[in-house]
Amino acid sequence: MELSSVKKDYLYRLAKEGKRPDGRAFDEYRPISIEKGVIKMAEGSARVKIGNTMVLAGIKMDVGEPYPDTPEEGAMSTSAELVPLASPDFEAGPPREDAIELARVVDRGIRESKFIQLDKLCIEPGEKVWIVFIDLHVLDYDGNLFDACSLAASAAALNTVVPNERFGLGEDKPLPLTDPPISCTFVKYNGVIVIDPSLEEEEVAEARYTVAIDKNGDIRAMQKGLKGSFTVEEIKNNIKIAQKTSKKIRKLLLEE
Repeated sequence: MELSSVKKDYLYRLAKEGKRPDGRAFDEYRPISIEKGVIKMAEGSARVKIGNTMVLAGIKMDVGEPYPDTPEEGAMSTSAELVPLASPDFEAGPPREDAIELARVVDRGIRESKFIQLDKLCIEPGEKVWIVFIDLHVLDYDGNLFDACSLAASAAALNTVVPNERFGLGEDKPLPLTDPPISCTFVKYNGVIVIDPSLEEEEVAEARYTVAIDKNGDIRAMQKGLKGSFTVEEIKNNIKIAQKTSKKIRKLLLEE
């Protein structure tokens, strides 16, 4: 849905004045809430809200064959569904290109940070391993799905129990994890760069940049979107802001 020229001019004017439509600073997130264990039938689940954007993540686990090139590692699959009730722009049917990109970015952040220890999910080398299915459902869309989905996936993983008993493999145990990656997304419009874009900010955005940061402040994944560009200095500044901001979000995520 395209923004009207009046609304676009309004956002541009605010940007020139150093302001955002909701009164936030350029480097400020909307309120974040994380609720774990919201789906009883799932191995793990979480509901995350960033402002009015709401995402539900569920994790199911099954036993299957490992990939030939990683015979002693478990496997992971991430999918995202843009539920039609979340936005008038979302339609029922096969996954759209933006849903596929969303799932891949979340998957890459988790995989490259080794948050889920796939090497500890082997049952019989070359024969049987645990497969982790992460399903993301966007329930309300008001901007910044990348960070909301990443946070929901990590929160659900922290809540996940490996269902050994159901498969006759001993006692249930927590999913083996390390430290979660934290995703921070920026957009650029009319010469300004803001973190955690709202929907109307996304609609006028010329460029988008998402970075996943580990607990040491190291980069684990990056994704550039839209047709515009960032300078090297802008990217460096984005990373510095993400390193600082991710510490606060990680603390919130790890709270019981």
